[in-house]
Amino acid sequence: MILPIVAYGDPVLKKVAEEIDKDYPGLQQLIADMFETMYNANGVGLAAPQIGKSIRLFIVDASPFAEDDEDGENEHLKDFKKVFINPIIEDETGEEWGFNEGCLSIPGIREEVFREEKIKISYYDENFNFFEEEYDGFAARVIQHEYDHIEGVLFTDKISPLRRRLLKRRLEEITIGDVDVNYKMRFPKK
Repeated sequence: MILPIVAYGDPVLKKVAEEIDKDYPGLQQLIADMFETMYNANGVGLAAPQIGKSIRLFIVDASPFAEDDEDGENEHLKDFKKVFINPIIEDETGEEWGFNEGCLSIPGIREEVFREEKIKISYYDENFNFFEEEYDGFAARVIQHEYDHIEGVLFTDKISPLRRRLLKRRLEEITIGDVDVNYKMRFPKK
């Protein structure tokens, strides 16, 4: 089932999300619905707060980065589809690099965000198997962006105060639903 994506301005996007256990009601269906919702909106990641649930769960499928890759640099992303439950980024290392990020909760706005190139993360998958893994490049970036969501952080929090002020009106328009999107959204002030 395609769920509405929560728009910028909703308080759920600014809350630190709660851990869940393997008995979380309807977990497998929720994960399936999140993938369907993300694909419908042409996203590469989706965190539970973006569908109004303040729980520590996010999904990623970075295969579009591999499909758009002409020089084969991101070939390893073609099967990069994962579920992260109760994740903890243990370490972030390497040089910070900028990339023009967007967000399904903030449609129509893209800004350069700087993130460290490598991460070490521990998490549970959809079957509650525990993993500790390292990622770099686009895989790390997608994970960092979604992880921020469960920490109550948006990519707009990571840009300069001047850029944020310049975007203020557009962000307010998103909050009231004055934005053109081709996927289902829930606006806090509509």
